[in-house]
Amino acid sequence: MNIVVCIKQVPDTTEIKIDPVKGTLIRDGVPSIMNPDDKGGLELALRMKDSCGANVTVITMGPPQAELILREAMAMGADRAILLTDRKFAGADTLATSYALAGAMKTMDYDLIIAGRQAIDGDTAQVGPEMAEHLDIPQVSYVIDAQRLENGNLLVKKESEESIQTLEVEGKCLLTVLASAFDARYMTVSGIVEAYDKEVEIWSAEKIDVDEAKLGLKGSPTKVFQSFPKAMKAPGEVHEVSEEEAVELIVNKLKEKHII
Repeated sequence: MNIVVCIKQVPDTTEIKIDPVKGTLIRDGVPSIMNPDDKGGLELALRMKDSCGANVTVITMGPPQAELILREAMAMGADRAILLTDRKFAGADTLATSYALAGAMKTMDYDLIIAGRQAIDGDTAQVGPEMAEHLDIPQVSYVIDAQRLENGNLLVKKESEESIQTLEVEGKCLLTVLASAFDARYMTVSGIVEAYDKEVEIWSAEKIDVDEAKLGLKGSPTKVFQSFPKAMKAPGEVHEVSEEEAVELIVNKLKEKHII
């Protein structure tokens, strides 16, 4: 079984800062990490490797320094690492990113693709499902567990708003995974040493099956007019009043907000 795991290098911060002039993320002084949901997806792939002997490949699209998270993934147990890096990928939105990754998948032998639900520096949750659409394969999102059955199908558990669903998926498919469902393993000392003895494959746009007009900024229909951090909520007010006065206060507030 060949599993491909898509991972991303993201800023290690829960408080994203925006340059007020350029409207871009401020990354200076912020260390980078493997996206948490992607690390959960890698852990699922490694558990499947432990249970059924799968071969695990990790792939990321980004600048040359993204090689670090690929080596981290190999130190955790991944067998192969691929870095998609090319100036032609620059400025890609989720559609162009998913198109490039899908183009790479078309040149690979895979049975299962695993991605994180979303990245903490974007929170769009779009790249995984869009890849599945480009590849015309089934997709299951919000996955919390997956096991390979004797017949070769996958038994997948996913979260929904009010329940946990169990699905059996036949053939090639793509899963997007929740980090909260998996405690990712640590790198081992021997794994770190071996990771730096292995090669990280560098793939350019010429290596993958794509139309270059659909890559990068020119292949991105999304236009960002303004970026800004989430505004802080105003502190609440405490009123010690009777029930009748409380009702009147609530009604007045609702009227102020034009709710009633």
